Amino acid sequence: MKATLIAAPSSGAGKTTVTLALLRALAQDGHAPRSVKLGPDYIDPAFHSAATGCHTLNLDPWAMDADMQAAMLAGNGPLVVESAMGLFDGAGLSGAGSAADVAERFGLPITLVVDCAKAAQTIPALVEGITRHRPGLRFHGLVLNRVGSARHEAILREALKRSDTPPVLAVLRREDGLTLPSRHLGLVQAAEHPDLPQKLDAMAEWLRRAVDPRTLLATSDAPAGASPQIPPPGKRIAIAKDEAFSFIYPHFLTSWVNAGAQIAEFSPLADEAVPEADFVFLPGGYPELHAGRLARARTFIKSLRNASQNITIYGECGGYMTLGETLIDGDGAAHAMAGLLPVTTSFATPKLTLGHRALRAEGGPWPGANNLVWRGHEFHFSTAVEERGTPLFTARDADGAALPAMGLRSGNVSGSYAHLIAPHRPETP
Repeated sequence: MKATLIAAPSSGAGKTTVTLALLRALAQDGHAPRSVKLGPDYIDPAFHSAATGCHTLNLDPWAMDADMQAAMLAGNGPLVVESAMGLFDGAGLSGAGSAADVAERFGLPITLVVDCAKAAQTIPALVEGITRHRPGLRFHGLVLNRVGSARHEAILREALKRSDTPPVLAVLRREDGLTLPSRHLGLVQAAEHPDLPQKLDAMAEWLRRAVDPRTLLATSDAPAGASPQIPPPGKRIAIAKDEAFSFIYPHFLTSWVNAGAQIAEFSPLADEAVPEADFVFLPGGYPELHAGRLARARTFIKSLRNASQNITIYGECGGYMTLGETLIDGDGAAHAMAGLLPVTTSFATPKLTLGHRALRAEGGPWPGANNLVWRGHEFHFSTAVEERGTPLFTARDADGAALPAMGLRSGNVSGSYAHLIAPHRPETP
């Protein structure tokens, strides 16, 4: 198959823009590209899907075993994989589960995006260090990004010509108009960009001015693997889905549907009632930006409370905040939430919590998931200012160090700030 792993020395080098430009160009040319985003990222995959019109998967190499990773990469058509952070950045002190780990395990060719905006002759030293750091990696070539002028390009090419580095595949000029806006959890969500199709077309044209998009792909062996299997928590699953609740991994939905479950989506922000179901899932998102509307969504709140009497309800991060008693927004205003878990959360003084987690739940979060070891992550700026009651998870960090218990469970309702990614074998810490 034809494939590439788009990586960089660090975040902010332009990986996402290059990836979207490549995906859009390949799709425009009728090549039906597949895309995968590495790491615990809910937002970028939606941009991938917008660029191609096709399904995009998250692959977290720390949380998923080798078989599940292979299944994520298997398929027909050219494969474009976008790295998370820098090429060698992973979980914990050891950096386990980096993009380099995935590239080495599956023999993926690496296209290295280098931000050249503030350097010239230093670039070869940076590239040599990265490409020699770990024997066994296959570097397809370089994309020199944010090059300011023809003179800048000439200096870069001359410096690289005197160095032992992979070939230059493309030189991309600085285009500030292609930048996507961000907020506290990453890029503003794809669904919030009315002009996204036009911007994606502009990205593709920007790439085409520098290179034939197919040049960024190289021949690679196709991984073989079966579709991931995560048993569904019910036969009919109601999932909150709108601008406040959108952080759910596609492999969960695929696995549940493949196992025969029905998915019913509803919008709390539109004050829609919880559909008839035997399991309700409130995923993460941005309830802190919509707290007032959620507090006024009487139909949603009443139906959620009614459902809690005899249906299992589970909330992650933003969903956990919504299941609580009170959510304090960024202006310090307190908003009443569903009141199904004894927790008050606040976004008034943002504080970053970030990291992979190994989690075990005794008594939740849904039937069939009890006593499994899960791998997941936390990424939030809100905090729980008061939590009372029975914890949901025992937790360890990516290095195996014990953490305080996480989340709460009460009757049929449970939740925590953790996002679950995949169940792990019992011997996994």
